[in-house]
Parts: sequence; C-alpha cells; structure tokens
Amino acid sequence: MPLTASDFDELYHVASDSEIWVQHPNKDRWRKEIFQQFFEGAVKSKGAFRIMDKTNGETIGSTRFYDYNESDNSIMIGYTFYAVRYWGTGINPEVKKMMMDYAFRYVNKILFHVGAVNLRSQIAMTRLGAKKIAEENVAYYGEAAKLNFVYEMRKEDYQSFPV
Repeated sequence: MPLTASDFDELYHVASDSEIWVQHPNKDRWRKEIFQQFFEGAVKSKGAFRIMDKTNGETIGSTRFYDYNESDNSIMIGYTFYAVRYWGTGINPEVKKMMMDYAFRYVNKILFHVGAVNLRSQIAMTRLGAKKIAEENVAYYGEAAKLNFVYEMRKEDYQSFPV
C-alpha cells in the first residue's frame, strides 16, 4: 500500500527493532526521533510503500521508488527494511520482483543504493542479478552522507534473469 502519514505507528512498531538497522548506513533508525525523520522523507517521496503480510494484514516493512531520471530512463528502488522475523522468507525478492516488473514497463534501468557495510543487501542484489557499478556518498533525507554502493539492473538483463 502507498505509505501515508497515518502509517507511522504501525511502521515504527517494526522499525523500532535495532537488529534491523545493524547493517544499514544509519544504525540509529530504531530510535523514534531518527525514524520520524526517515518516515517523513518516505511520505514526502510519494513513492514509498508499506509492505503487509497478506495472510494476516500485519505491517512487515517498507520500500520505495525514488529519483526517476527521465534523461537516463531510470528509477531507483530502495530504503527497504523488513521485520526480522521475515528475513530469509523470500519476501524481499518477491517485493523487488513486483516492483521491477512494474518499473520495467516504463524505464530501461533500475538502480539501487546499498550501504557499503550492508552485506545482507549486497548479497540480495547479486541474487537478483543486479551488478555493482559505482560507489557514492548518499545523504538520506535529513541525515549525513554515507558511503553506498550503486547496483544496476538493466531491462534486457532482467528479462533473461529468473527471479
């Protein structure tokens, strides 16, 4: 579901688990005041989603589309996090596949920012077939810039990759 301001309490209930943020660029996002800023950026982006478990309606995380680049015919996917109990369940590749299936109807390239210390997400990117193409400092909404790796998935590669 598209993320709205009224989703804060449910999403913070998930985000308040410090284990989620151990490998993320900002390890303090479990703190309410830090997460509030992250959440405000998500709502303002107008591309963020609340991810729910279809079996019980429980909020389990969030992700978003951002930084559409018309001249490059690309969009970014990221800012993703899930409740720890959903790690390893296949939810991340399932959500990414839905997002990529949709995005590739309109763009030829999808980019992903992944924190330089986030090995879990780096592995997930390579499993999706994305390739690391750059390193850059990224300033998340209201946060200091941190080193991120940029991964790329091209439409022609995705169509031949069994996600």
